[in-house]
Amino acid sequence: MKKLVSIATVLVAFITLAAMSSAIGEFKFEKETHDFGKIPQNKPASYEFKFTNVGDAPIILSEVAPSCGCSVADYSKTPIKPGGEGTIKVTFNASSATGPFTKSFTVKSNTKTPVKILTIKGVVE
Repeated sequence: MKKLVSIATVLVAFITLAAMSSAIGEFKFEKETHDFGKIPQNKPASYEFKFTNVGDAPIILSEVAPSCGCSVADYSKTPIKPGGEGTIKVTFNASSATGPFTKSFTVKSNTKTPVKILTIKGVVE
């Protein structure tokens, strides 16, 4: 009976390790924060965050949510194969009040890090 329990324990451990080592996509962004510097009021400002899939499985972006209604995001809708590249284009509507701003974008995906935060900042003149 002890042998049976030992064998079952080893088998469960092996299956668990095998499941944990399955292929998964992983982001590698060129940069995760962009500083626009000074931008004019009433003129939208855009930036494209570029990334590479350095993992072993395709990356699927499910959502890119801005932190406020003054920003929007457009992103790669097709799966990004291992070694492939994708983009997330963010646009800040600079029609708000003048002064410094910092906005974030929450990226949700099927990657090793399923939630990633990208940030833009600058000063509206």
